[in-house]
Amino acid sequence: MNGFQPYEIVAPVPGAPGESIVIVADHASNHVPEGVDLGVAPEVMRQHVAIDIGVAEVTRRLCEQIGCGAVLAGVSRLVIDFNREEDAPGLIPLSSDDIPIPGNHGVDAEARLAAYYRRYHDAVTRVLAAMDQPFILSLHSFTPRLASRPDEPRPWDIGILYNRDDRAARIAIPALQAAGLNVGDQLPYSGTLLNATMNRHAEGPERPYLGIEMRQDHVAHAQGAARMAEILAPVVLACRNSLA
Repeated sequence: MNGFQPYEIVAPVPGAPGESIVIVADHASNHVPEGVDLGVAPEVMRQHVAIDIGVAEVTRRLCEQIGCGAVLAGVSRLVIDFNREEDAPGLIPLSSDDIPIPGNHGVDAEARLAAYYRRYHDAVTRVLAAMDQPFILSLHSFTPRLASRPDEPRPWDIGILYNRDDRAARIAIPALQAAGLNVGDQLPYSGTLLNATMNRHAEGPERPYLGIEMRQDHVAHAQGAARMAEILAPVVLACRNSLA
């Protein structure tokens, strides 16, 4: 592993409005660690299959604006998907949105779990355990069009995801609609099906959280990321104030 750390931690600012908020960004990086060969073209690593475009930028802007903390993934989802259970299909994807990942055939899953996945989730666990009544913001982004489903419309500006705990969702959805956004409730994905990280770190330990999917073409550039952070900041604070 050569000392490689598969995550980045941003410390909260003591006394800041968002001190008790932690952003968890499972797909914030397209980094492929040394010794891993996915067998894909370089341009694939810049696409949505490899990274949640815009998430790292919005995360950093929110940390600056409200003083919250964050744990950002440091490994591409094509190496191993942190937002899957350890035994879930697609943990180490063989293809994504019809793009084959030939380097993932026959890999040692246990080695990648030990080197990247468990170390990332251990970091999330440590950060949350060190805080008194944390509120979690799970931040992802989605492509406006899947190559594998070209006729499937995805008109939403932002989506709110949850599994059993929808308390923050019920606060955030009307607030984001009032800010002028087209908000998907359990869209473009459902948190009842895809919520592994929040099931583990939020719903299981009964910590309040908000799961957000941002439309990637809205946050792929600095101006869009700044606008989204400005919109999200008061909404996340309102959720924390009501629930934490």
